[in-house]
Amino acid sequence: MNGVRVAGVGLTRFGSHPERTGRDLFAEAAAGAFTDAGVDRGAVEELNVGNFMGAIAEHQGHQAPLLAEAAGVRCPATRYESACASAGVAVREAVRTIRSGEADVVLAGGTERMTVLDTEAATDGLAIAADDLFEVRAGVTFPGAYALMARAYFEAYGGGRRELAHVASKNHANAVPNEYAQYRREVSVEEALDAPPVATPLHLYDACPITDGASALVLVSDEYAAANGLDAPVSVTGTGQGTDRMALADRTDLARTPAATDAATTAYDDANLGPADVDLAEVHDCFTIAEVLAIESLGLADPGEGIGAARDGRTTADGDIPVNLSGGLKAKGHPVGATGGSQIAELTRLLRGDHPNSGHVPDAEVGVAHNAGGTVASAVVHVLEVRG
Repeated sequence: MNGVRVAGVGLTRFGSHPERTGRDLFAEAAAGAFTDAGVDRGAVEELNVGNFMGAIAEHQGHQAPLLAEAAGVRCPATRYESACASAGVAVREAVRTIRSGEADVVLAGGTERMTVLDTEAATDGLAIAADDLFEVRAGVTFPGAYALMARAYFEAYGGGRRELAHVASKNHANAVPNEYAQYRREVSVEEALDAPPVATPLHLYDACPITDGASALVLVSDEYAAANGLDAPVSVTGTGQGTDRMALADRTDLARTPAATDAATTAYDDANLGPADVDLAEVHDCFTIAEVLAIESLGLADPGEGIGAARDGRTTADGDIPVNLSGGLKAKGHPVGATGGSQIAELTRLLRGDHPNSGHVPDAEVGVAHNAGGTVASAVVHVLEVRG
């Protein structure tokens, strides 16, 4: 089985880009990835790209050939859709393709343009990642759904809004030096607590923003990296995917995310590592409670212990296992189809030592990325290692 290395990463600034299109954003991210990798566009054998809302926000389906053209590559191109885990799935399939020997160079990532929609339209667009028949038509939105999950967690394990406010404050602090982040300002715990409610018990700073942005990764086989003298010290050594019931009403426990647990178990087994080996993580914190659920699914905290991890300093920048040094979805932003690729790009920069927050993890060698779709009906987990 061929090993897979992250030869280069590219990102746009996350935020509002009203004058730009999704394809334009992806072109920028891809150009950055090629420059970072030192790989010619002509070497790309496949393109895997994630996108969720293009048909709604830009009235554009069939995006893969458009994005191949934008990236300047001529190769088989496929768009992947798995709600907010779209780019995570695109990257996972790229890893599997290289491992199988079908390709040595794959461009993977994602793009999303969301701010062209107003808040109501964006909320409606995102809602189709839930069960339309049994949730959306009943008025369920994702803030409401994650509020139900937060209530279930508090009832099962304790904790409350103050612990969630520590998650928000931590991630906003991490975003301050990140040039790609949407919100580069600190938010205190008290400011988060005083923010207006969105869906009780979640308030404004418990939710991620509406975001435009793109991510791109040049993934190559070990053999290609060696033959071409590439400086690519970070390898993708584990990948896993999981699925759960779509509707919350059909699940047995709203305080757990078994799709993510399954994805993590598969990824750890694939990498021959475990949670104890992880030095840092980028997790899908679309809402603050989602980070709590994520670190427990990843085995970085025991059930019921994740709620206090940020409050107690275990997941802060200088904690035992820093989580979301990029700022996370919470502060860096969440262009849904691009997020999974962005997480791996950020982890790669952190592990290579060229991220503005790398100084917090100078000896880190293992990182884990957790990308979730909807209320974690889909989940993808990747393990990254410094291999030299």
